[in-house]
Amino acid sequence: MSLWLTHPLFLPSLVVVVTILLWATSLLPEFTTALLFFTVAMVAKIAPPEVIFGGFASSAFWLVFSGFVLGVAIRKTGLADRAARALSSRLTDSWPLMVSSVVLLSYALAFVMPSNMGRIALLMPVVAAMAKRAGILESTRAWYGLALAVGFGTFQLSATILPANVPNLVMSGAAEGSYGIHLNYLPYLLLHTPVLGWLKGTLLIILICWLFPGKPHAPRDLTPLPPMSHDEKRLAWMLAVVLVMWVTESWHGIGPAWTGLAAAAITLLPRVGFITGEEFSSGVNTRTCFYVAGILGLANVVTQTGIGSAVGEALLQVMPLDPQRPFTSFLALTGITTALNFIMTANGVPALYTTLAQSFSEATGFPLLSVIMIQVLGYSTPLLPYQASPIVVAMALGKVPARMGLLLCLALAIATYLILLPLDYVWFNVTGNL
Repeated sequence: MSLWLTHPLFLPSLVVVVTILLWATSLLPEFTTALLFFTVAMVAKIAPPEVIFGGFASSAFWLVFSGFVLGVAIRKTGLADRAARALSSRLTDSWPLMVSSVVLLSYALAFVMPSNMGRIALLMPVVAAMAKRAGILESTRAWYGLALAVGFGTFQLSATILPANVPNLVMSGAAEGSYGIHLNYLPYLLLHTPVLGWLKGTLLIILICWLFPGKPHAPRDLTPLPPMSHDEKRLAWMLAVVLVMWVTESWHGIGPAWTGLAAAAITLLPRVGFITGEEFSSGVNTRTCFYVAGILGLANVVTQTGIGSAVGEALLQVMPLDPQRPFTSFLALTGITTALNFIMTANGVPALYTTLAQSFSEATGFPLLSVIMIQVLGYSTPLLPYQASPIVVAMALGKVPARMGLLLCLALAIATYLILLPLDYVWFNVTGNL
């Protein structure tokens, strides 16, 4: 026992495990757990400050922050309600149609907008206004379903589009840095879209309609909208510029986070902007910002302290990887990704898994590129909401209770592993990747 206590990874592992348990069980508010993590990690000196607080320097944190600011402006100017009126007149005839439309819109936007957080920030106020017009009130089970449709549709389905998801970009960078493998857009899309895009989207719609039933009615306010106000026009033009900057990132090199931050700063400027300091204080959810920073900081600590590598090597020793049993090996590699998701969250998993891919390839007999691709199903299917920060943000914006997010996470994960995993294995074989 004394050997365990003196092991250099004992204290960091204890801090990480307790933090994860608190997030998973919601015994404390999520942001309180994040603050406790920062405090204990610094007092115990388990990692340097720049690692523990690295989440505040990440682009994901600033995308969350700027998304909240832009969301407040979209709601205040009336732009959200205008967009919602245009959508609700056509998409609220039935609950399956309404849920399908939100999921499809979340997925379609991923093809032109590279940031999960940015998409959620733009969609959530529009969906909220659309729900209100259809008689779906906040804090009802039906509203929770729509909010989760935005979060799950945005994060899980965008994993099939290479530049639309942070874990995808981490995987791409790690594959290129470790093995010189450059992932291409169209082959990646072809490999993942049929199963993890179309079929998973269908499963998501079915589960939301079943677990979160709703009865929308046709919009009763049929009065025509007044012409766009001056502020609406200015904000619409600014959002159009932001969207163009996001889509053309590969040309100008300015990351989506910094484009969003610039737009948020303009939004807050006196006379020029759209919201006041008081509206900023009441509308921007700093609790979620701290939570996201905590998740990212935890992933940094796991990587920098060596906990992730130790867990990865241990899993390599115990998992049934055998060239003679390809389906078992496929299942085991997905299981490894799922296990890593508990300690590193979705953004951190590809960084570690990809560096171990050569060992996995030798143990299974699968091509190296295929081993790298197998992880997508695992990290895009969280078992708990904290494992995917975009889902956390969507839940915060929609004020969705943790138990509701957990319910859909578990239901979709079970359906994915029972139904989609075997189909994904078949599709890998059909496309010649195994």
